Amino acid sequence: MSESNSTKQSTREQFIKYAKKGEILLNQCTKCKNIMLETVYYCDKCFSNSFRQVSYSGRGRVVTYTIQSVAPEGFEDVSSYAWVIFKLDDCDVNVSGFLPGVSTPADLPLGSKIQVIDFHEKHGLILQKY
Repeated sequence: MSESNSTKQSTREQFIKYAKKGEILLNQCTKCKNIMLETVYYCDKCFSNSFRQVSYSGRGRVVTYTIQSVAPEGFEDVSSYAWVIFKLDDCDVNVSGFLPGVSTPADLPLGSKIQVIDFHEKHGLILQKY
């Protein structure tokens, strides 16, 4: 875990910058230290709205996923993919992302190791198995 100090970039720009380094930018409540996604506006433990940004490794394990074997309009650039929910290794937070090349459940058993490798404007967090 490391703390983010950049205030000149928007939160979205910072999130993308960290994702491109294989990390996830999260919020930590300054009152109770609870860790949550940076899109949350109030702490789900103490209801504070005071946060500091922290980054964690973008590595985790698959919790669940949906396979899209027929790409919807706008996603013709990939033949099949999974939209993956994964739990980060370093904290108790679930994150979602895009994993190309998955066409059957055998390609992605639950518990598979996943890591963030990039961010794409259309697909969001880009993942790979490791």
